[in-house]
Amino acid sequence: MSNLSSHPAIPDEIIMNQIYYIRGQKVMLDTDLAALYEVETKQLKRQVRRNKERFPEDFMFELTPEEYYNSRSQNGTLKQGENIKYSPMVFTEQGVAMLSSVLNSSRAINVNIQIIRIFTRIRQMLMHNTELRLEIEKIKTKLDSQGNNMELVFRYLDELIEKKSESKPRKRIGYKPDYF
Repeated sequence: MSNLSSHPAIPDEIIMNQIYYIRGQKVMLDTDLAALYEVETKQLKRQVRRNKERFPEDFMFELTPEEYYNSRSQNGTLKQGENIKYSPMVFTEQGVAMLSSVLNSSRAINVNIQIIRIFTRIRQMLMHNTELRLEIEKIKTKLDSQGNNMELVFRYLDELIEKKSESKPRKRIGYKPDYF
């Protein structure tokens, strides 16, 4: 039996709502992760600073005051009037995976497994969405091509009708019954 059953599962929607898009990357804020891990934010930051070599820029970075202000106003991460002492850290999918090794608690490990699965699901949804868009573009291209072909057929038909109406009436050639 897995350790996951010893901690109540966090609804996926809660975690998904805590994934932000900053600097072209999907990231999670240190305060959100600390709440999920049930540790204080300062403890999480302390562990990250003690293990700085495990967190290169593509795993974790600190927000600039402008980025923080924008994320705060867009996402409501702080209540009005609250201040922060240090710039928030944000963690990419790889940084989240690394956090479980520095926090070293069963809660952190279980939550990280869930977060990594959600990141993977989001990536698969985006990939599937891209595949759908490519298929739609192929269909549009085929329809445009068929539309052009139909236009060409109608143009030829119009030309044939014009030629027929311009040409002199022909004499009927063929069998003529005797009773006429």
